[in-house]
Amino acid sequence: MNTHQDTHGHNGHEPAAHSGVALAKLLELDGEVLASYFSQLTGLLAEFADPSPDRILDLGSGPGTGSFALARRFPAAHVTAVDVSAQMLHRLSKQASTHGVADRISTVEANIDESWAEFSEGGPYDLVWAAAFMHHVADPARTFARAFEQLRPGGLVAVTEMDFFPLYLPEDTGVGRPGLETRLHAATNTQPPHEWTDHLRDAGFTLLERRPFDIRLDATQAGPSLNAYAKGSLAKLRSHATEVLDADDLAALDVLLDDEEPHSVARCDDLSLRTTRTTWIARRP
Repeated sequence: MNTHQDTHGHNGHEPAAHSGVALAKLLELDGEVLASYFSQLTGLLAEFADPSPDRILDLGSGPGTGSFALARRFPAAHVTAVDVSAQMLHRLSKQASTHGVADRISTVEANIDESWAEFSEGGPYDLVWAAAFMHHVADPARTFARAFEQLRPGGLVAVTEMDFFPLYLPEDTGVGRPGLETRLHAATNTQPPHEWTDHLRDAGFTLLERRPFDIRLDATQAGPSLNAYAKGSLAKLRSHATEVLDADDLAALDVLLDDEEPHSVARCDDLSLRTTRTTWIARRP
């Protein structure tokens, strides 16, 4: 099993429907807890975008975390959100109506590895956004070349990858041996970091920025959704840890994921969030 890819995608050990709902909720929580990060990232894009983008393409949009951040940053822009999952796009459309931006976000159900004809009609685009997505495509070189074709001259592409799931727990959770989360990450994060610099240049882009974001949020900064976000992330990792973590650590993790337990993540008041994400920003000459 390619754990790094599976834990970020629509795959996993859970039944497909349950897995899809859980992943969608996790991505929505990502947008809530990391709102300050998304604001910083889209602010960086605004510094490079001249003029401000009118047409934005969100590849692998999921339930719209990036689409909504972009719509907030660029209030005159229209966002075309593309995803293979009808369930994800349904959630995106509902949230777009709730946030009053339904007229500025359209959805297209499509497989990025296949034809782009349906959403190519909305181009040429001023900005192509792909967050935690490019490592899922079958042929990254082809996808970058297609993204290049979709952009107007001078348009931007922004590609983001997360190093892995964030860390949340204190060293000693009060359950099992200290250092549980570190061991969980060591056991499940088995793939090297993604690197897109050469792919972008090979596709014809001019690299403007490769920016790592070192994100550190305490419970107050992360807000009230942090506990649910931590639980969802740890539950996702737990589904991949059965055969790679020892029995004592698995038992301790199960206690932490049980809302009825006094040490459960849902009740924990000393969580924090530590993660790193890297964004490549490049321009079509």
